[in-house]
Amino acid sequence: MAESTRLVDLVQDGINRFLDEREPELRDIADELTAFTHHARALLRGGKRFRALFCYWGWQSTQISAGAFDPLADHSDPQIDAVVHAAVALELFHAAALVHDDIIDNSDTRRGGESIHRTFETIHRDGGWSGSAESFGRSAAILLGDILLAWSDEAFDEGLARTASSAARAAARGEHHRMRTEVMLGQYLDIVNEQAWRTYPESEQLPRAHRVILYKSAKYSIEAPLAIGAALGGGTAADLAALRAFGLPLGIAYQLRDDLLGVFGDPSMTGKPSGDDLREGKRTVLVALARAALPPNATRLFDELLGERDLSDLQVRMLQDTIKDSGAIESVERIIVRNVEQAKSALESATITARARMELLNLAESATARTA
Repeated sequence: MAESTRLVDLVQDGINRFLDEREPELRDIADELTAFTHHARALLRGGKRFRALFCYWGWQSTQISAGAFDPLADHSDPQIDAVVHAAVALELFHAAALVHDDIIDNSDTRRGGESIHRTFETIHRDGGWSGSAESFGRSAAILLGDILLAWSDEAFDEGLARTASSAARAAARGEHHRMRTEVMLGQYLDIVNEQAWRTYPESEQLPRAHRVILYKSAKYSIEAPLAIGAALGGGTAADLAALRAFGLPLGIAYQLRDDLLGVFGDPSMTGKPSGDDLREGKRTVLVALARAALPPNATRLFDELLGERDLSDLQVRMLQDTIKDSGAIESVERIIVRNVEQAKSALESATITARARMELLNLAESATARTA
């Protein structure tokens, strides 16, 4: 646990240092561009750092000869510098994805504060600028998300430059490219599901929701960081396959927990209003299971309300009660348990360090039993 804590501190230091280095470049162009680093810092401050942690323990899992040695105790080794840079890159990429996701979902809040596009709207209004504050906020946030994507590539390249093995560099780069492509395609599938769901047969609702989970979240949140870390560590194809067998079901369980929190989470813990996913019309596995269990008249009312941006608190509670009464929560909880068990089982036969196995099992619990 101390090793993971040290990693989180190193990643935060790495993020701060990275932004410190970019800020003069922006200021040299125009003072107002430092708004990008300012708001990036706020977004990247704190957080659970799951992607960074899974990346590190994916790397650590391949260090069979390391024994009980904690490499973070002396992180002057270029290998450690490489994996920390990769972890920083994953956090920058995640921040970019959050900015763009909030624009797509028209979300007002993120982590208890204003979402980035709303923050830029406020800047516009407070400045008394001409034109549409909403349009400015959206445009500025898109650009900040884009520059965070570019910066994530820079940070990743810095990590690769510290990796001695050309084979490890190529493998890690390939995993990184795959992750970026899959999450963007998964985001598109999510948008399609929200807006085209009426055109699909009822029998496709659940499989389509499951596919979104795979590509928008499960692979990107856990499987890809594990594979990137293992590739940086020189892991074999068998090593990566074993970690994928652990990471994919765990990633599914992770997102299913997120879906439950998106409907029933405590706003003081999640940083978002209760039932936010209901207002956004998310066609999740939870929603698909609830609809499948409802009688036709209840399904029609449920569909009429789901996705209405102006749902009252009473209507949100009504939808929440409908989902509860359908038995969908219990079904999702069972799926979470089943996937966590599958992940743990896969880890038992994996040829990895004992310390990595223990930490990955701990992460499996914290990623799927969380309240935020």
